[in-house]
Amino acid sequence: MILPSTHLFEKIQLYSLILFLGAFVYSETLAQNVVTPKHIAEIETVTSSQIAPDGQYIAYTISTPADPYEENRSNSTHLYLLDVTEGTTTPYHTTNSVSSVQFRPGQNAITFLSEMAGDDTRSLYQIPIEGGEAVKLFSFRQDLISYSWHNDGNQIAFMASEEAERSNSPLPYQADVYEENVPQRRGYIANVAMNSQMARQLQVEGSVYNMEWSPDGERIAVSVAPTPFVDDQLMNQQIFVLDTDDGEVSAEINNSGKLDQIEWSPNGQRLAIVAGSNINDPTAGRILIASARGGIPQIVNRDYEGTYHQIEWTDENYIHFLSSESTASRLGRLRFDGAETQTLFYSDEHDISSFSLSDSTTYSFVASAPSHPNEVFYFSSQVDGIHERMTYHNEWLNSVELGEQVVVSYQSRDGQFEIDGVLIYPVGYENGTTVPVITQVHGGPESHYDNGWLTSYSTPGQMAAGKGYAVFYPNYRGSTGRGIDFIFSSQADLAGAEFDDIVDGVDFLIENGIADPDRIGVTGGSYGGYASAWMSTYYSDRFAASVMFVGISNNISLWGESDIPKEMYLVHTRKQVWNNWNWFLDRSPIYHVANAQTPLLIMHGAEDTRVHPSQSLELYRHLKVRKPNLPLRLVYYPGEGHGNSRAASKLDYNYRMLRWFDTYLMTGDASAEKPHWDAPIPDKE
Repeated sequence: MILPSTHLFEKIQLYSLILFLGAFVYSETLAQNVVTPKHIAEIETVTSSQIAPDGQYIAYTISTPADPYEENRSNSTHLYLLDVTEGTTTPYHTTNSVSSVQFRPGQNAITFLSEMAGDDTRSLYQIPIEGGEAVKLFSFRQDLISYSWHNDGNQIAFMASEEAERSNSPLPYQADVYEENVPQRRGYIANVAMNSQMARQLQVEGSVYNMEWSPDGERIAVSVAPTPFVDDQLMNQQIFVLDTDDGEVSAEINNSGKLDQIEWSPNGQRLAIVAGSNINDPTAGRILIASARGGIPQIVNRDYEGTYHQIEWTDENYIHFLSSESTASRLGRLRFDGAETQTLFYSDEHDISSFSLSDSTTYSFVASAPSHPNEVFYFSSQVDGIHERMTYHNEWLNSVELGEQVVVSYQSRDGQFEIDGVLIYPVGYENGTTVPVITQVHGGPESHYDNGWLTSYSTPGQMAAGKGYAVFYPNYRGSTGRGIDFIFSSQADLAGAEFDDIVDGVDFLIENGIADPDRIGVTGGSYGGYASAWMSTYYSDRFAASVMFVGISNNISLWGESDIPKEMYLVHTRKQVWNNWNWFLDRSPIYHVANAQTPLLIMHGAEDTRVHPSQSLELYRHLKVRKPNLPLRLVYYPGEGHGNSRAASKLDYNYRMLRWFDTYLMTGDASAEKPHWDAPIPDKE
């Protein structure tokens, strides 16, 4: 499973490359009307929206990148307010990053978390709807991680980590003792209207990840994992119901497996949770219902061939939901007993990431489309289900040409599934022309591609389309969005039928006269990096170039290095390595290095705790020794984790990836000279 891990980054210099590729020449100065890495480095993306209870305003956040030529830091998140009636947007807080934006109940105000000048920790702030300066409402001895409002508008439930115990060693440094002295995440209740602002800790053992008030405010549902480690967060969260007056546990919900969200029924009698169907489910993508008095949750709509992402319980009988169905998104509602489902908004040309309700008919939602990254949309089911795009960021999109983006489907070789995916054609593509294809493999594998915006620093998308490539995004078996049977279908078969599905998709493009069989490339991160390594070794005769990012090369050593060994066993391998050494080795790219003939660029965050950077080193060393003439390069990003988070390292990655493909995939020439490692990137202007 991919979860981001980020750390301090030290700037790495980039290089340039001038290539004459037959009749194809690319340079940023000659291709101003297509998407370039510089465009991607400037993208502003809507990350959340909250609609006011009266539906008049939408508070939303924008993720804004740093200038990679000036500084190397992560994106900042800024707050904006949109007047739905007027259609106007006002910057509300753009001086500091914000998170957890909410409308305060009973108050004409917006609240959020931020750390401002003079603060020692991330604190709770408020700005009136009519505007003004942000006022601090509450601070704590540690950073506030998240919070939720009681319906009285004065009490909050919040989470904060304990302070780690300090070493008593007389030495002038503190050793890092692995997986010891890691602080738990605790849950608290505080009244922000009281001068003392004292916080009361909830008396539950372990680390708290969800806290939801009951409608009457007299109880609170919390999910707790025994430790703060990622493996327990993923696999071992348990739900408890506590009385808020005395803090005593009044009920236990016997849930098992992954858990994302908890929602109370309006009458306080039931809980709905977005969770896994059981302990072996790779994703928290089902809706389950439990009595608030405790017991075992019951799955709703088990046969639904989609994945639920978000819910909101709006009246006694109906739950509103966001789900994915293959490459499409659906907003709808269903009875809590599963007896009835109604679609409110369905789109196969939007990737909806979240929604917010003002009442049972009016939404704001965040979505991308093939033509743009995430923006704010407004939707009312009372007005013929019409949706309206409310924000228009990234004006540079108006001046570039985009490749056509379509959904494709094909049969798996074993006949078991029809596989869906997304294909971006090159800009100006002419039917019947065969072109080089970059196969972009998603991670997880419990993830999938919707038919939305599919271009980022590590995902070539429209950048590659502007350079003459097609880009193929297969949702191979084990992907989300296709129901329980499909997501379970890849378990206990690492790199087996799941990766065969990817090759079958390439064959489909070849058979349909789109892909040049001699110019097929592959890239991806994490599990997609595993696929990139597999295609570079086991399936090397099929791929002309590969870029592997934070990927897996040795499933035996991975077990001892990753921070999610429980998760890997329960929802992926379903075998323990010590009982199946040969099987794990056979499903490892290093075991198939003898087949390798694909030029391979390997890149990895040097501080990655999910897939240790040694995974990249192992494959590099095996190839370097056994295939000394194979074009090969390993790049480490100091301070980065499981995916690059900072501006300069993202841009560096972007140029390296595209130039590797320009060198080996566009030409199909595995003997081409490697791009120089240290030439400068194009100037800022």
